[in-house]
Amino acid sequence: MRDKIYQLFCLQKNACRQNSDNYQGHNVPIKTASNGTTCTNGGTFGTEGPETAETDTSGTGGMRKSLEGNGSTPNDPIHLQRRVGLFSGVALIVGTMIGSGIFVSPSGLLVRTQSVGVSFIIWLVCGLLSLLGALAYAELGTMNTSSGAEWAYFMDAFGPAPAFLFSWVSTLVLKPSQMAIICLSFAQYAVEAFVDECDPPMSVVKMVALVAIVMILFVNCYSVNLGMAVQNIFTSAKLVAVLIIICGGAYKLFQGNTQHLQNAFTGQTPSIGAIATAFYTGLWAYDGWNNLNYVTEEIQNPSKNLPRSIIIGIPLVTLCYILINISYLAVMSSTEMIESEAVAVTFGNRMLGVLAWLMPLSVTISTFGSANGTLFAAGRLCFAASREGHLLDILSYVHVRRLTPAPGLIFHSLIAAAMVLYGTIDSLIDFFSFTAWIFYGGSMLALIVMRYTKPNHPRPYKVPLIIPVLVLIISAYLVVAPIIDKPQIEYLYALIFIFAGLIFYVPFVKLGMTPSFMDKVTLFFQLLLEVVPTSSMAMFD
Repeated sequence: MRDKIYQLFCLQKNACRQNSDNYQGHNVPIKTASNGTTCTNGGTFGTEGPETAETDTSGTGGMRKSLEGNGSTPNDPIHLQRRVGLFSGVALIVGTMIGSGIFVSPSGLLVRTQSVGVSFIIWLVCGLLSLLGALAYAELGTMNTSSGAEWAYFMDAFGPAPAFLFSWVSTLVLKPSQMAIICLSFAQYAVEAFVDECDPPMSVVKMVALVAIVMILFVNCYSVNLGMAVQNIFTSAKLVAVLIIICGGAYKLFQGNTQHLQNAFTGQTPSIGAIATAFYTGLWAYDGWNNLNYVTEEIQNPSKNLPRSIIIGIPLVTLCYILINISYLAVMSSTEMIESEAVAVTFGNRMLGVLAWLMPLSVTISTFGSANGTLFAAGRLCFAASREGHLLDILSYVHVRRLTPAPGLIFHSLIAAAMVLYGTIDSLIDFFSFTAWIFYGGSMLALIVMRYTKPNHPRPYKVPLIIPVLVLIISAYLVVAPIIDKPQIEYLYALIFIFAGLIFYVPFVKLGMTPSFMDKVTLFFQLLLEVVPTSSMAMFD
């Protein structure tokens, strides 16, 4: 072991010598080899170096180049490369948003509104709100092209404490619960295809969900290109599934089956709190609209491709959702949708006959792609926050040859697996939505604050100020209305958990206290996973 450690860090020292003159990056701890030789973690293993960085051929000028950030500097010995283009950006947004939500949420939204017309309005408003929020995020993402999305924006606007609270909650709860929900939905639909009458055993569903997490983890740890290829392929496949549902619904409408769409606004008017919780259900189906901001360090020409991907992707998803809901109601009544555990499967059984198995298959493809995009983005949040010392150092390391943030991906997957074992879809969705919109609103506030604190900061893309103000007001409503309408102890638990992060922030981040054994733990996982930091500030003789 001692010889391996010595060889590892001496190889890193040689790599750092070759690149130190051109380096720009973050401070990282300096390790000491067994013979007392001091060198940093900024180099590479063995003779097989990192892949060659892509050259920016976009023709953009000096200001644009500086706005791209130095997180992907070609002269770094190890760094995240810009390999996500416009098509992949759209695929990441569409592929993450169209997951389990549209196949699970329609019935839940009808339960809470008790009105077809109100549910359609909420679907449309949720799409509009997601678009407005994403456009505000586009301005934030082009101002700061570091990976990490909300974490990076909170750092810029409010400082390290609020940013830490976000990374604390998002890393331990939000992103893992999002992946757990999607993988449970994937497993439920996958197992449904092999069960005739009775509901599939929950133990089998959870086992399949765990297998899905392992497969997605392997894909994203193996290669960024493979992860994006899987995302592109599965996004294309799920759009075919969406097209099948829309065409089937159009066929029934042409036959005159419009009775379930008539008198859409009959029934009781839902309460303010019920509308807010209905928004939670609808917005869950749209969640993922901000995922591209987590990978801005890997987007080619983010100043252009980030807003373009948003403007293309979110309206496309909104149109698909509206047409899918119309198609559902052309085939079944709202009561049947509410009673159905798998709305898309019921639709397939009535429309496709012997080919009904195509629908569960299509849904599993859709949810698998969505889970892949979720983990792809979640790993980058872990990477960005850890790089600044807000989480464990090892979570900011990348694989020396594959250039993937493997430790962050593994960490998220382990927490998601635990949630799969001990949680349910409904409980996870409610907690996720309430907590997430606290931070979405915080990001809108960050944009507004920086309009005044950083008025001269370059903004390649700029939204009208009314947009973040409007989204901030809606975010406050979505957080406060359910508490007023129907107080639950779970909301208090969520708030306590958020602020409990300060217990860890003060000693370990603000005061810089580090347990003595952490260096050994970091070194052990560094050797085990073959990962190194992305940069080093050390200069050698």
